[in-house]
Amino acid sequence: MISNMSDVSNQLPADPISAVGVVTSLNKAPDDFCVVAQTTDGSDADLWKDALFKSKVNRYLCFTRKPGPDVVADVKLTDIKEVLPEGFTPVLETMDTKETATRKRRLCVKLSPRASAETAVYDIQIIAKSKHHLVNYTCIGEINNMGMWYQIGAVPQHQLCQKTSIPADTDIPTETNTESRTTRRPDCEQQSSGSNTKTVLLQLQHRAKHRPLTFLPGLRG
Repeated sequence: MISNMSDVSNQLPADPISAVGVVTSLNKAPDDFCVVAQTTDGSDADLWKDALFKSKVNRYLCFTRKPGPDVVADVKLTDIKEVLPEGFTPVLETMDTKETATRKRRLCVKLSPRASAETAVYDIQIIAKSKHHLVNYTCIGEINNMGMWYQIGAVPQHQLCQKTSIPADTDIPTETNTESRTTRRPDCEQQSSGSNTKTVLLQLQHRAKHRPLTFLPGLRG
C-alpha cells in the first residue's frame, strides 16, 4: 500500500503502528506494510535522494498497523555518530534487500508491549522542509532535507485484565473450602473424643450393675 498526502487526517487510524522499516522500492514492501511514497505536498519522499548527484539508490519509509504483541511507542532520527537512545532499536537494513537503510541520519524505533502501552504512534508523514507544520503531529526530525512527523494517540484498553482475573476468582471458593475443612477438623476430634468417653462410662455402669453384692460382716442379719 502506498501512502500520499491524501492520507493525512486529524483523526487517529483505528490501530496504532506495530512496526517500522525502510525499503528500496515502492513495490517491494512486505504484505500489510504501507509505504510513504510522497510528501504531504506531493513530492517524492525518497529518504536517500541526493540533489547534487542523481543516484539510483532509493529509500522509502514503510510501516504496518497489523495487530501484534508490540506497538511503536516512539520514533527518533539521530546522527549516525550519536549514541543510540536508551530503549530504541536502529533500522539499519532495508526490509527487501538487506542494504543500508539510511545515510547521515539514523532511524530509531522504540517498541512497547501492546497490553501495557498507554500511548503509541498511529501515523507517520513526511513533509517538505519549507512547508507548514502538520496539525496534531509532532516533528521527529529532518532527513534528506525533509521533515518527518508522527501522530501519537492513546492505546485502547484491552480486556486482558478481565480474562486473567477469572481464574483468580474461581480459586477463591477452593481456598475457602480448604479453610472450612481445616476449621472442622478440631470439631471432629472433639466429637470423637466425646463419643469415646461416653462409651467408657456405659461400660463402667454395665459392670457395676452386674457385679455381685459384698456384705460387710457387721451388717449381716
